[in-house]
Amino acid sequence: MNDSRHMPSPSHVISVMLVDDHKTMLWGLERLIGGEHSGMRVVATASDSAEALELARALQPDVIVLDLDLGGISSLAILPALAQCGSTRILVLTASHDQAILDQTVLKGARGIVSKDAPAEMVLKAIEKVYHGELWLEHEMLGRMLTQLTQPGGGSAQAVAVASPPLKERKIIAALVHGSGTPAKLLADQLFISEHTLRNHLTSIYRKLGVYNRLELYAYATKHHLGELPPGA
Repeated sequence: MNDSRHMPSPSHVISVMLVDDHKTMLWGLERLIGGEHSGMRVVATASDSAEALELARALQPDVIVLDLDLGGISSLAILPALAQCGSTRILVLTASHDQAILDQTVLKGARGIVSKDAPAEMVLKAIEKVYHGELWLEHEMLGRMLTQLTQPGGGSAQAVAVASPPLKERKIIAALVHGSGTPAKLLADQLFISEHTLRNHLTSIYRKLGVYNRLELYAYATKHHLGELPPGA
């Protein structure tokens, strides 16, 4: 589906932080994302994990475009922390084709994965989609993730006991379960709240349940029957 609801609001330019240890790649991405008609702007760049964490916590950009390989060091270790920086969403840009590694990026909080060989238009589209609360994943990977997360013992290590979120959060979880592919803006409209308020609630829910993204929340809620509201709610 491709309509104006998925496009950035004219009043909001998507703030993007780039994390890559190759200066040439940073240079190219900055010019691509900062283009006149992209609806985005680069607010910071980082070339190592420590710098990325510091800038992400200070700036809380809308989207972080993250290279998995930072000077031979995997950025998987910092991915969960980056994903907890306000309402920041993580898009991984990588040359890796290792399924196990790519699956781990999603389980640790990435909202999408784009190959470094992808066309420029696809990179911009992926940034736009994850900003609007959607996932940018191949169908095959999405299927593997759901299987892994819903099997016994799957999901985040913190999600051992079923939490009891307040009714307001239960309603949000239920809306997400029944509209798993719905963009955040439409979910917010259905709940009669702003998209910003929805993001704040989701951040709180993620923290309480020990999950990192909508995919994990969907799987957790399905496994623990949190998608159904109590009678009279």
